[in-house]
Amino acid sequence: MELTKNVNMKQLKQFKNEITRFIMAYEFALDEMNTKIDILKKEFEFIHEYSPIEHVSSRIKTPESIVKKVYRKNHELSFQSIKENINDIAGIRISCPFISDIYRLYDMLTFQKDIQIKEVKDYIAKPKPNGYQSLHVIVEIPVYMSDREERVCVEVQIRTIAMDFWASLEHKIFYKYNKDVPGRLLKDLKDAADSAAELDRKMERIHKEINEIKDARNAEEVNEFQDNKEKLSLPMSLIESLIKE
Repeated sequence: MELTKNVNMKQLKQFKNEITRFIMAYEFALDEMNTKIDILKKEFEFIHEYSPIEHVSSRIKTPESIVKKVYRKNHELSFQSIKENINDIAGIRISCPFISDIYRLYDMLTFQKDIQIKEVKDYIAKPKPNGYQSLHVIVEIPVYMSDREERVCVEVQIRTIAMDFWASLEHKIFYKYNKDVPGRLLKDLKDAADSAAELDRKMERIHKEINEIKDARNAEEVNEFQDNKEKLSLPMSLIESLIKE
């Protein structure tokens, strides 16, 4: 009896160590991605007048949530199966001011050599039936452990502030109704999503027009500076005569 108890405790401890190390790899991957995003954010804030990154949040699925998804998807309950089939254990959500910033940020992240794109779902180009919009990207990055290199998947969701606002409230409403939302409210939610999308498009147009006006003014200032510079420049013969005097 005592021997069986010791064996069970040893197995339990081994399993605890394995699951802890398994989750740690995803935590390290999140740290890596958050660092990359923070570097881009700080660089833009230093060089440009605004950053395409408004807000960043991240999370790790709980073991209970992982197990539920494994059973829901009818996958084998093993670490290898989870790693191969569940790609959103680690997740990052980025909100941007404008729609164009979403794709600009996507290009900057995927340009980095150690990031490998596994899957892209563009719910902006093709919104979900309920009106949900966001760019979902599964990336795989290397995590260097003490004895090996792990390739770890992270789900990155990139959306505008308006998209994030709608998605957050829609989630709260569904949670309150336990996913049994009356039909008329579903229509209202879809209408609200359409309004948020129209707001994004309108703000994008305003943003683009302001940039065009700004670029035109900058060009005028450069031309004016060049004209004044030419008017103020002295002829070489006059400079030489002044030097001789």
